[in-house]
Amino acid sequence: MRELAGPWQPLIALYAALVGFAHFWLGGAGLMELVAREAFGAGRWTQDVFLVLEPLQMRGFHLLTLLPLIFVIHPARPGASPARRPSLPDLVLASLSAAASLYFLAHAQQINARMEFIDPLTGLEWWLGVIAVVTLLEAIRRAVAPILAGIVIVSLLYMYVGQWMPGVFNTRPFSVAMIIETVYIVPIVGGIFGPLTGIVAGTIAMFILFGAFVQGSGTGRLFSNFGAAVAGRFAGGPAKVSVITSGLFGTMSGSTVSNVATTGSITIPMMKRLGYAPAVAGGIEAAASTGGAIMPPVMGAAAFVMSEITNIPYGDIIVTAAIGAVLYFFAIFVSVHFEAKRLELAAMESDTIPPWREVARDSHLILPIAVLVWLLVERWSGNFAAFAATTLMMVCASLRSHTRMGPRAIIDAFGNGARTMAVLAAAVAGAGIITSALTVTGLVVAFGGIVKGLAGGSLALLCLLLMLTALILGMGVPTTPAYIITAALGSPVLQEYGVDLLPAHLFMFYFAVLADATPPVAVASYAAAAIAGANPMATAVQALRFALAGFVVGYAFIYDQGIIWRGGMVTVIEDTVTLIAALTLVGAAFGGFLRTRLSGPARVIALASGLFAAFGHMVSDHVRLGFVLAVLALFWFVPRLFAAREERHA
Repeated sequence: MRELAGPWQPLIALYAALVGFAHFWLGGAGLMELVAREAFGAGRWTQDVFLVLEPLQMRGFHLLTLLPLIFVIHPARPGASPARRPSLPDLVLASLSAAASLYFLAHAQQINARMEFIDPLTGLEWWLGVIAVVTLLEAIRRAVAPILAGIVIVSLLYMYVGQWMPGVFNTRPFSVAMIIETVYIVPIVGGIFGPLTGIVAGTIAMFILFGAFVQGSGTGRLFSNFGAAVAGRFAGGPAKVSVITSGLFGTMSGSTVSNVATTGSITIPMMKRLGYAPAVAGGIEAAASTGGAIMPPVMGAAAFVMSEITNIPYGDIIVTAAIGAVLYFFAIFVSVHFEAKRLELAAMESDTIPPWREVARDSHLILPIAVLVWLLVERWSGNFAAFAATTLMMVCASLRSHTRMGPRAIIDAFGNGARTMAVLAAAVAGAGIITSALTVTGLVVAFGGIVKGLAGGSLALLCLLLMLTALILGMGVPTTPAYIITAALGSPVLQEYGVDLLPAHLFMFYFAVLADATPPVAVASYAAAAIAGANPMATAVQALRFALAGFVVGYAFIYDQGIIWRGGMVTVIEDTVTLIAALTLVGAAFGGFLRTRLSGPARVIALASGLFAAFGHMVSDHVRLGFVLAVLALFWFVPRLFAAREERHA
């Protein structure tokens, strides 16, 4: 990202802030208009006053204002493009991307009324469609990930050449005009201005702005101080602080990389000073930050997409995902604890642990988050809930002088929100093209047939194949588009095997998230490695080790109904306790400690027992629970039986 200087810096800062505020206003316009109608009576004037836009208009406005920002603040090639100002080609691309979106905004009603693939494209629409695709691809390459741009290109090429491909990959013919119409001017199926862009423009944009105000108000300091006050006094304190802080902050930010950058810059140096190896410190932070995207109440942008795709209320999704998320962070926490005990690492220094009165000074900032959770559980729409919470955050922050946001802080929050939105807008618009290609070519059906053929009727093998698909497609791709792509491919197949809609999507969602911490392309791990000064691949391996619980929980959504609050309270307790015990044994195996340092054979026994309890669905739940509790009791009550040689002789 460029560090703009000269007149460009204040100009773009003001532009970004205005774009952020415009999204905030338009996102809450429906709520404000409803309140006005209730107070003053119905009338067209309320829509005009509050600028309530139709869905297609909002999508056009969204990309019109955000895509040009990418070309200004993201250089074409670092080191080759101007570092302090946009170049002439940047400004040309920004203008062209704006022109393609402006046409969609201005002609939204006409586009909504046209008959797809019957009404012909005009010459202007043809060229604007080409411009929209080309500029979007360049925006994705610059600001998101070249690999995602490559997947979009392959999808477009497949639409054209699929008619000549053999077997299940054969498609009906698509002319260039039909491809342009599909991805540009037909917003029902998908494409650049399809429903996915609508989700980002409305709901997700509001939550991004809420996250920006969470950071700007000092709520991140509250999370960090709370984590340090809770866990800093125990062995390996900074690592445990990282787990707690990353979970709290990550659920608000929804971005694994930004979570690493924010909390990791504090916790990773502390962990290294305490004695953790650089790769281990980076791996702990990467695993914890990755978990922020699966932690209610926000769970990042992808969870809102899940709500729209499945038509399941967001409140139901966060409740269903809650036990799994707690299990994920529990596993990281115990793994960190066992690692610290084996290495005999100390707690944080007492003068670096904030007193509880310092935590209490920021406690008023919890109120907007509590209100947000309550509104979501009460099934308010996401954008209205986030609008109300953001407004309340401004009010609550102003109650105390040290958290009060002045005009500059508010402008910065709106601007930072817009910059984050721009990247996500490009990524999701690209995912819209991919989903269009998957749908209109029938590749979703073909993929389902291939996977079902390989699985041969085995749900376990099917889950393994879909897990690998999600991890591969998610490499280097942000969580939201990765989830969109993998869910389109995998969720229908899981449902054909009898898996319910929400567990099927949660399964794909978890592995799309875990791709950020899984080698060989693990963006969260690489970001943590840069801070830790560690080898990126070694850090990714450590992150995978600490994030192993995510793999357990992902499969639990399919096999352990109690984890998703089904089967009665006895089943919920039984499945939860089984996985807690299993993850404890796995953490002890990797950490090499459980009441005492473990010998090599003992670590193998702990790992095998934990994995059997987690994945041994060929036996009954009662057998798994009894087995894992018996093994855990042996490790706990007869520690000398499993102790390393030096511990036995101590």
